[in-house]
Amino acid sequence: MTWDGLIQLGDGDVWAADSGGDGPPLVLLHPGVGDSRIWDRLLPELTAHYRVIRYDVRGYGRSPQPTAAYSMLADLHTVLDYFGLDRVHLVGCSMGGGSALGFALQQPERAESLVLLCPGVPGFPWPAEPESDAEYDRLVAAGDLDGLTAYGLREWAAAGADEAAAAQLRSAARAWPGEDVHQQPDPPLYDRLGELSALPAVVLVGDRDRRPAIDCAEQTAARIGCELVRLPGVDHLPPLRAPGAILRVIGAVAAR
Repeated sequence: MTWDGLIQLGDGDVWAADSGGDGPPLVLLHPGVGDSRIWDRLLPELTAHYRVIRYDVRGYGRSPQPTAAYSMLADLHTVLDYFGLDRVHLVGCSMGGGSALGFALQQPERAESLVLLCPGVPGFPWPAEPESDAEYDRLVAAGDLDGLTAYGLREWAAAGADEAAAAQLRSAARAWPGEDVHQQPDPPLYDRLGELSALPAVVLVGDRDRRPAIDCAEQTAARIGCELVRLPGVDHLPPLRAPGAILRVIGAVAAR
């Protein structure tokens, strides 16, 4: 039986959805440049084979804005416990990839497999970008949602600012200011990726993503010791740009 609604987390809420069914549990974790609707093009195929769980991080999509400190990793644990899921396949994009990796390192007995799309890895040495950071800070201080959306599209949507991409960045731009105030950093894990070498995993990255994101994906795959799949013509929004390729990888990894 399908379900969707708000899950109470004590000091906040997140919107979540459960496709129901008897298939293996598959958890979809969205990027920081969008919300859980980024998976919509994959859902018909995925829900035919898996019990699919997805949710919006606090402030994103259908989740209320945060009003207190929170941890994305702790929220992921709470959501999975709410649905009574002991072992899950994890698919994480960008920010969601970082949460998937953190979960697999914290509770390896609960992770069946990892599919990581341009993962954002806590502890990766991202280069300093003072001009970009200053522009972002000015837009946040001005409360300029349109400006933040345009900024996000320029930085992360090199494959095209179509309406689907714009809707994702608009949702993210609404979340970023509250995230800056309330989100607590999860533990760095870049130096621990080798601990996941026995877990079925694949990393995917587009050749039109930003260079630091490509570097992070390459190093993540190398440190885990898993396959790296390169997606031609794809930026930081792989579920929008290459749903078929992602579906094939999910199926292959989950079947191991």
